[in-house]
Amino acid sequence: MDLAIANYGTNTVGLFLGNGKGTFAKQRLFPTGPNSHPYSIVVGHLNEDTMLDIAVTNYGNNSVGVLLGDGNGSFMNRTIYSISAASPYSIGIGDFNNDNRMDLIVTNNGTDNIALLVGYGNGTFASPKMYSTGSSSSIFITIGDLNKDNRLDIIFINNDTGTIGIMLGYDEFFPIQMTYATGSYPYSVAVGDFDNDNRLDIVVANKVGNTVSILLGYGNGSLENQVAYSTGSSPCFVTVDDFNNDARLDIVVANYYDKSVSTLLGYGNGSFANQTTYSIDFSPFPIAVGEFNNDARLDIVIANGQDCTVSVLLGCGNGSFANQTTYSTGFHPGSIAVGNFNNDTGWDIVVANLIDHTVSVLLGYGNGSFRNQMIYSTGFHPVSVAVGDFNNDTLSDIVVANYDGHTVSILLGYGNGSFEDQKTYSTGSYPFCVAVGDFNNDTLLDIIVVNAGNHTVSVLVGFGNGSFEHQTTYSTGSTPTSVAVGDFNNDTRSDIIVTNFNDHTVTVLLRYDRGALKDTLTFAAGDGSRLRSFSIFDFNNDSLLDIAVANYGTNNIGVLLGYGDGTFGNQIVLSTGLNSHPYSIAIHDFNRDGQADIAVANYGTKNLVTFLGSENGTFENQASYSVDFDIAPLVISASSFNQNGRSEIVVAYEGIDHVDVLVTYHTGSFDNQMTYSTGYWPRTVAVSDFNNDARLDIIAVNGKDDTVSVLLGYGNGSFANHTTYSTGSEPISVAVGDFNNDTQLDIVVANFNNHTVSVLLGYGDGSFANQTTYSTGSEPISVAVGDFNNDNRLDIVVANWGDHCVSVLLGYGNGSFANQTTHSTGFGPFSIAVADFNNDIQLDIVVANDKNGTVSVLLGYGNGSFGNQMTYSTGFSPRSVAIGDFNYDTQLDIVVANYYNKTVSVLLGYGNASFTNQTIYSTGTNPSSAAVGDFNNDTHVDIVVTNFKDNTVSVLLGYGNGFFAKQMTYSTGFGPFSVAVSDFNNDTQLDIVVANANGYNVSVHLGHSNEGFLNQMRLITGSGSRPRSFAIGDFNNDSQIDIVVANSGSNKVGIFLRYDNGSFANQITYSTDSSPWSVAVGDFNNDTILDIVVANHDNDNVGVFLGQGGCSWRFQQRHFARHYCC
Repeated sequence: MDLAIANYGTNTVGLFLGNGKGTFAKQRLFPTGPNSHPYSIVVGHLNEDTMLDIAVTNYGNNSVGVLLGDGNGSFMNRTIYSISAASPYSIGIGDFNNDNRMDLIVTNNGTDNIALLVGYGNGTFASPKMYSTGSSSSIFITIGDLNKDNRLDIIFINNDTGTIGIMLGYDEFFPIQMTYATGSYPYSVAVGDFDNDNRLDIVVANKVGNTVSILLGYGNGSLENQVAYSTGSSPCFVTVDDFNNDARLDIVVANYYDKSVSTLLGYGNGSFANQTTYSIDFSPFPIAVGEFNNDARLDIVIANGQDCTVSVLLGCGNGSFANQTTYSTGFHPGSIAVGNFNNDTGWDIVVANLIDHTVSVLLGYGNGSFRNQMIYSTGFHPVSVAVGDFNNDTLSDIVVANYDGHTVSILLGYGNGSFEDQKTYSTGSYPFCVAVGDFNNDTLLDIIVVNAGNHTVSVLVGFGNGSFEHQTTYSTGSTPTSVAVGDFNNDTRSDIIVTNFNDHTVTVLLRYDRGALKDTLTFAAGDGSRLRSFSIFDFNNDSLLDIAVANYGTNNIGVLLGYGDGTFGNQIVLSTGLNSHPYSIAIHDFNRDGQADIAVANYGTKNLVTFLGSENGTFENQASYSVDFDIAPLVISASSFNQNGRSEIVVAYEGIDHVDVLVTYHTGSFDNQMTYSTGYWPRTVAVSDFNNDARLDIIAVNGKDDTVSVLLGYGNGSFANHTTYSTGSEPISVAVGDFNNDTQLDIVVANFNNHTVSVLLGYGDGSFANQTTYSTGSEPISVAVGDFNNDNRLDIVVANWGDHCVSVLLGYGNGSFANQTTHSTGFGPFSIAVADFNNDIQLDIVVANDKNGTVSVLLGYGNGSFGNQMTYSTGFSPRSVAIGDFNYDTQLDIVVANYYNKTVSVLLGYGNASFTNQTIYSTGTNPSSAAVGDFNNDTHVDIVVTNFKDNTVSVLLGYGNGFFAKQMTYSTGFGPFSVAVSDFNNDTQLDIVVANANGYNVSVHLGHSNEGFLNQMRLITGSGSRPRSFAIGDFNNDSQIDIVVANSGSNKVGIFLRYDNGSFANQITYSTDSSPWSVAVGDFNNDTILDIVVANHDNDNVGVFLGQGGCSWRFQQRHFARHYCC
């Protein structure tokens, strides 16, 4: 690996030759000219000699310099190409005219500020062709195929106008025309090599002159003067082939007025014998050639317009033909072609019928005879027909020129002799003749049409799927009537020849690709956008490139979706926030859903925001998961560095002594709600499978109409309409269990107003028996179940709000229960839960006491009785309690929703029934119910809370250490009062169901994968280090991705080696020269160990550090280059 550098200050190109061991020879200097000030450099094969060459922009003298390499590290004298009054800035290399030769593209400061230099393949270039961008300062260029036409396009930034400019590469096809005289009124043309010199020649039928003209080709696109041969009267069509099997091309001509066919046998030297004529019953018009009877002898078929037939004349192999056999066609057959339409090894015929607007297909038997015609509709007055495979299915298709329809019709073949209905494409005025060929060398067939009405030819480029681009037209002589295709200048590109009827000439149009660029397309983000950066990607999965731009001035991201033709839709604006000033963007699939997402570093608000992409090119703003920084971010880069599949972003800051690594995490997001009607004022929900179909169902308690609603689930997240069952007065809480040991789930409901619980035994089909009621304490408000006396029979516990106690009803295992036993709690017990808090294998009870801001823990003895309560402080008005292991210590913890505090309290358990003091986390207004689950599949327990007044739920993601992230909120129905958690659609993501009391419904929120960023770690680069650039690689071959940082302030590079747990070792530093600004990595000595190269800004050199394969590097060399830009 060698290094080439443009030395702005010394007017030279510097070359450092590598020796394969990571060291470089002393810099060799190659002058670029006095005051040239080379600014940008590219390397490539400019003269096809396998040796690398150099092209450089000379900002000082407005030129481009080319230095051809000789393979030993030196260069021939430079060649200079003037860019006139423009000062060249940036240079790119690519094949813009698809000739497999490298061209150069240059951006400039000046009026005409894009220059294209087409390469000749020998190291020389055409004079620069200049294009104006509308800007006076186009500074940066990117090359790519934006419109999927297999041609290179360019995108550039206009520094002065803050816009993006696009120029599309296009093919001029036939920019060169040459005209040659023929006989009187040339009507038809054909091509072939008549003198066996491997150069194409042409033959022209002169309709009024009663001759054919032979024009021999020189092989460079030019032709000799014509030589004429007599024919019959009014020769209207000519074709060529070898009719007497002597390996020499012959000519056959249709003579319209004397109803004959003339054969002129070729001598192989460009001359021909006198004609031999064959009479035809009617005036012949077009002729086609084929082998219709499989005897290795060419036959001809002629369209007889006057009697609506075709005549088949079987060849004798000596240049003569048997008598005709005729077959019926449509009305006035005007053109004919042959092909194999049914894949049976026999040639078939297609005829264009002028008057009845059809084509006739006659399938051949392979013995010289044909079936009756099959008719297919075309456009108006079909006048010419040709055959080709337009959709690459190896089956023959048909194209027809419709004279009065000003169109061509495409009929795609099925391979059995039948065809699809036509598809039409516009042409010029009165298309008269059609031919096919590959005009852009993409191996896909294109169509060419001569338009007699407006004196043009139309080229329709094929996409290879049976469809075509809109026509491009080129001028011809007067009234073109016929076209033929061939390579007349031996450049492997298809040329065309056209007969000009009224000019008595033929025109040769040579296919020549000069590499042209269309007019500039400019995309501005809006007034004051102050564009900072852009990126190219296919955001909507249509295989077309799109653009994303960071608009610093207007505080947004702009996405422009590409149409595939080089144009783009209106800018889709994604707000990054007030005064955010987006500065840098990165594209990556952050949530691993196969869609490209956008990350934005906002300079003004000092944060990072992501926009998650969808398959249609729209984006979801993840502002609620933004990452805040202490300092304004300068540049970001995204990738998957950590081998665990999660994306990371590295952030660098201007003038700050560290870089940050951010890693994605699953945010535990939920889709928009789906609502289902219930009874009046649903207060509580629970989830279980009530009909034994392995699909989760929902039960809701309706407080104002004394019922419960059962909604059976379909297993896809949707539910059937509810079925109601009567309860006691004002039911307020529900729990589920098998109370009669029949393996069917039953329910128990707490009835607030009549101080009872109702037990409804389930039948296992989603229906329930009538209730049985049991007395409780005053105003029972919450119910739970468990086996409190270890008899394998479920029992019931109820929190009695009115008399500050809990009631325990022991079950008999047959669905009935003993009378209650009561235990004191705090004031206003509002919510109850059951678990083993002291690890004695006996169930305990925890109660949230609404009126005195505590929770009570009652330890179970295992015989159905409980010890006295132990109380722990919470927030104000705790109204819901839930249980989980929040800190991964296998001890149960408690979370409480504090209704009037807008908080939840987390109390971590010690495993002995005692708990830490509460830790408070903010929620919405009036949190009324709490539940737990792992919503982001990170194995850490999270919390979900309903916020009654805000009509939301809050999700607090757990870190697994007992602490939680800030809440994320999601909209619900009106008055969400209770929440339950489960997986309703079997996608391994937890979902939630919410009872919306004021909305008289339940809402289901399906969980989905989503990603935000955490500030995983900060890598300290040292006081005053001022990191300026970074790169990544595995420097110690441990399969972990490490980071190298250029510390411009401390004149060092810092290496951060990564451990397999994702953390990094302390920085290892190596001294550089003064002010390292840029760093890159590569294997410079071919030892399979990564090395480092760093550019030292203030001392005008680059330094190389060779990797030693462990944790050390060896400083190798400095290489000096005065004021470079590369």
